[in-house]
Amino acid sequence: MKRLAWAAILLGGAALAQAPAPQGLPAIDRNVLHAQVLLDRHGFTVGVIDGRDSPAFAKALRGFQSARDLPVTGKLDPATVRALNPNMRPATVTLTLSDRALAGPYTNPIPKEYADQAKLTVIGYRSPLEKLAEMFHTTPATLVALNSRETMLSPGTRVVFPNVLPASRSYAETWSPEYRQTLANLNVDANQQQADRVVVDKSEGWLRAYAGDRILAQFPATMGSSHDPLPIGKWTIQGVAPNPDWQYNPAILRHADKSDSKEIVPPGPNNPVGVVWIDLSKEHYGIHGTPEPENIGKTESNGCIRLTNWDAARLSLMVKPGTPAIFQP
Repeated sequence: MKRLAWAAILLGGAALAQAPAPQGLPAIDRNVLHAQVLLDRHGFTVGVIDGRDSPAFAKALRGFQSARDLPVTGKLDPATVRALNPNMRPATVTLTLSDRALAGPYTNPIPKEYADQAKLTVIGYRSPLEKLAEMFHTTPATLVALNSRETMLSPGTRVVFPNVLPASRSYAETWSPEYRQTLANLNVDANQQQADRVVVDKSEGWLRAYAGDRILAQFPATMGSSHDPLPIGKWTIQGVAPNPDWQYNPAILRHADKSDSKEIVPPGPNNPVGVVWIDLSKEHYGIHGTPEPENIGKTESNGCIRLTNWDAARLSLMVKPGTPAIFQP
């Protein structure tokens, strides 16, 4: 495989190296990074792990504190640190890149028009850097900051990642081999507790999975807009479609050109609904992944509930047909 530096890897890496943010690479607080990794392990994710004290980090802390009956401060206070159990795992892990980890298929550039996307067989990652960032629940910029601009993305290179490696990849045989590989690629742990309901809270901006009174997990979510608001009410999960294609139907999309034809966009992590679609009893609505994990909780959707690909994949292991989904203001 051609040796590619982080600083010059396809579009994402080149943009990162040649046109950095005014402050340069993101400043990483190692204590925050460690806490974010532990929160991810416990099921209270921040979306993308970036080592920064942010509203998403505070939201994840509040969810974890609520679940553990701790004072809900949204701060990384001593009681919360003890409950997170820093000795459970270190913040980062250093791994040797393999051909398999760097393997495609890659789709670069991804066509802007859905009609052109529909001509492809897969909507893959744009680059190995983007793939590795999703594998470890982080961003390309964070990976560069944890390593260096000169780190080479080639087999045999030792690279530092957020330590989100799962305890088990023994996924149920009822899933297809392709989806089991997707779960493994996203470092989703096979050991997930079953939820008896899912609650989406519009004002708080999160999705929670519950078992009785216990909060099993909390994920940041993008949900609806002023034009396509979250459908408040009680719905039911009807099924899970792994590695789905997506139908571009201008008749039901508010901002679409009504003269466009319907198109079927092929599967892939950069498909508009990501790696999984969790279907709801509300027609045309679902809980799904995203091609843009850094925008979760920051942008709007067409009414559906959008999670990072790894959070959506994790949730897919926690629910089943008939699981209630409650959407509240």
